[in-house]
Amino acid sequence: MTASLRHGLRLISLWVVWLLAMLFHVDLGLMPLFHGQSPEIHSHVPGEALPWLFAAMLGYFLLPLIAIVLITYACTSQAPAQRWRPWRRLHFWFSVVYTITNLPHLLADILVPDRRLDQIVLMVALVLFGVLINLEGWRWWRDTASTSTIGP
Repeated sequence: MTASLRHGLRLISLWVVWLLAMLFHVDLGLMPLFHGQSPEIHSHVPGEALPWLFAAMLGYFLLPLIAIVLITYACTSQAPAQRWRPWRRLHFWFSVVYTITNLPHLLADILVPDRRLDQIVLMVALVLFGVLINLEGWRWWRDTASTSTIGP
């Protein structure tokens, strides 16, 4: 197995795990609905801004899916690996942004008055998965053996 494929498989697995944890975070946030309780968190977002918020969340979920597809193409492409090096760099910085955006969310889950341990645990997991994605993304970007144009 080539280094590029090994890094790619790890990244795909980590992104899928990250997405599942994110979905569990949302799902557990809504669980009170199924027990006759309100999951409402008092928000200061005006109603007219909600479509923008929903669009941002859609993008936040779709971008990792697009990253998974691009990682797959990069690792299985017959084109020289050097061709995918800009994507590897972009992917690393993209993953760093996602990890950084999870930190304030974790802090908010800790500081909210009606905090729930399950939400905090999932946010800690999301941050840790993000760090693993960052580390593997760094290795994939910096891997010189798989960017060589010599050989198959």
